[in-house]
Amino acid sequence: MDSSCDEQSDCGISTRLLIISDTHGMKFPVDANVPVDVAIHCGDLTQHSKLDEFRAGISQMEVINAPLKLIIAGNHDFALDIPTFRKKISEASRLETLDDTVVKKEYGDYGAAREIMNEAKNKGIIFLDEGSHQFSLKNGALLKVYASPCTPSTISSSEWGFQYSDIHNFSIDRGIDIVITHGPPYGMMDMSAERKRIGCPQLFAAVAKAQPKIHCFGHVHEGWGAKLVTWRSQISNTPSHFTDIDNDRSTNIETLLSMRGSRFESPEEKEMREGRVTEHNLRGYCQVSPSSDDSLSLGDGKTLFINAASQGHDNLDQLPWVVDIQLPANASQI
Repeated sequence: MDSSCDEQSDCGISTRLLIISDTHGMKFPVDANVPVDVAIHCGDLTQHSKLDEFRAGISQMEVINAPLKLIIAGNHDFALDIPTFRKKISEASRLETLDDTVVKKEYGDYGAAREIMNEAKNKGIIFLDEGSHQFSLKNGALLKVYASPCTPSTISSSEWGFQYSDIHNFSIDRGIDIVITHGPPYGMMDMSAERKRIGCPQLFAAVAKAQPKIHCFGHVHEGWGAKLVTWRSQISNTPSHFTDIDNDRSTNIETLLSMRGSRFESPEEKEMREGRVTEHNLRGYCQVSPSSDDSLSLGDGKTLFINAASQGHDNLDQLPWVVDIQLPANASQI
């Protein structure tokens, strides 16, 4: 926090976030001892939506050093989407003989996965359904988030959870601090392995109009990275990443390409990149501290986009993100 600011001033309260996504039933690539104010998981806690995977994921969230942990669902967490779960079981029963005993052991009854998630509230782990949510943090700050697990369906992904065809309405209000979605907005770190953009145009438009401090997501593993976007002064009626971002004043903070380098980089660039990557790996996460750098300040026409997909190519870990932001003080605690 700026030394010229009082703890409860207009400068806000310094708040540290840990952001991760797409762990798919694997061990989290997170140093649980890193102290943060809020930990955020952007969905796909599981790979097969089995009860044991949900329990294991909750256990790993529990040991993260944060007083508040927020989780949304992803398309792989389809047991949390009960209508889709019923449909999958019904379709599987028609195509093959299912052993009900095995199904119940692996997946439980309809609603069993949600019971696990809801019971985690006693451990400071909050499962968020779609919509706006508000939290009074232990550091005295007030946090407003919008959450949505929904992603566009494709031919290859139509049997998963929380997916929609055609369009979806993301009702993100101005004043939201953090947007937490499973999928990316169209044009922002959403390029698939097949070199196709699979983000949602309606989500981009909603974020462009609301302009939160942070929009974090996962889903597209190849899109891991962070970009600080400066919005144009006037947002169009149908915003897109072509027309409404001031690219000259926006910054790619880190991407898979910038981590891996290219054959065109100079020896000096290679040395700088390798030093930066070594620092990330030793720390165990990539860090963004906009509050300590005026060029990275959030709000007032800037949004930090983070794709925090943890599972990379061949199941290799991709680093989580730790971000420092300023939040308003909770007036009820002053």
